[in-house]
Amino acid sequence: MEFEKISSPSLRELFVQQLEQMILSGKLPVGEKLPPERQLAQEMQVSRAVVNGGISDLEKKGFLVVKPRSGTYVADYRRNGTVETLLAIMNYNGGRLREEEVRSILEVRIALDTLAATLCAERITDEEIASLGEIVERLGAAQTIDQAVRAAYDFQHEFALLSGNTLIPLIFCSFKVAVTSLWERFCILYGIPALYENTYKLWTFLKNRDLNGAVSWIDKSVRESIDGNRKIYYE
Repeated sequence: MEFEKISSPSLRELFVQQLEQMILSGKLPVGEKLPPERQLAQEMQVSRAVVNGGISDLEKKGFLVVKPRSGTYVADYRRNGTVETLLAIMNYNGGRLREEEVRSILEVRIALDTLAATLCAERITDEEIASLGEIVERLGAAQTIDQAVRAAYDFQHEFALLSGNTLIPLIFCSFKVAVTSLWERFCILYGIPALYENTYKLWTFLKNRDLNGAVSWIDKSVRESIDGNRKIYYE
């Protein structure tokens, strides 16, 4: 067994974490103006370079907005955030996603998978279907949730690549942490066989070149996790 090196977070990372927590908890409400960088550095006992770099990071994540000649303000992160914002929310909630966030991710999944299926139906080869089938069987043989989730991700990523659309796999990769956390939650609640069944049925429709069946199954199976019998959000 190999152990990873333990490293402590930098002051800049700690600064970012503290402000994220203050924003997500509501202690720093949307629209509030932050003190000047010099004051923040003095109060938090860090250098101005740490504060300046941390504010830049938080602006990229959608938590802050810097207005020239005015100051730094807490941004409406739900309106202006990025995937990094979502990951920060997950970390703040102990890795958990709320119902509205789960619903949003899965609705995007439906749209992307439907587009991928539509494009795949026009170009996928027998060899590519066989390659997808090997990943499905790896999922079926998984002995641990981690193995199952990795196989599910590999299937979805390969499925996205086979669509021929260059953006679909990139978008899917950007949601990797969030999507895999949902698959983990699904397996904990309903077992690896349920995840295998969902994936196997999609693969079967693709193998049979049944676009309508694939699209219908994508919508049905994913919506089961949104508001059906296999919900996966935390109460």
